[in-house]
Amino acid sequence: MSVAKTSETSTAPSLGDESFMTADELRSYMDEMAMAQASSEVNAMAQAEKAQAELVKTMSKTIEVTPDVVASLTKRLLSSMREAAKRGATEMMVMRFPNSLCVDGGRAINNSEEGWPETLIGRPRQAYEFWRDHLRPANYKLKAMIIDWPRGMPGDVGFFLSWSGQKAER
Repeated sequence: MSVAKTSETSTAPSLGDESFMTADELRSYMDEMAMAQASSEVNAMAQAEKAQAELVKTMSKTIEVTPDVVASLTKRLLSSMREAAKRGATEMMVMRFPNSLCVDGGRAINNSEEGWPETLIGRPRQAYEFWRDHLRPANYKLKAMIIDWPRGMPGDVGFFLSWSGQKAER
């Protein structure tokens, strides 16, 4: 193919009847796309941080635990556990929350320290107390563990309810 003559009003060369970018224009386009992607990622990170701050704010506030709340929670939990058992599971994650809802950032949970429940605040503390008061007497086990490690640091905590018959790990 031969390069057609460019019109006097356009500086972009054309290939047949289609204009194309010069190497400099293509590199500039690539730089602009990389900057747009980086900007998008920064915006997404800022939105994620804002959402996590809202989650922490909400979960740090306790809810009123009435008999109706206990009955509703028990019904939903038993339904989920039955479905998991149908699939052959002997444990399921029942709660996930940011490690900032532990006064020590999850250190006691990560190190399997005996007093780890004392580090919980807000709704995670209430979830632990619900297990202690309502599920533990029925031989359900509760395991708490760090379930993700962003940038190599402890992240979210997961509560796992087990009915396997084995001793609770924590």
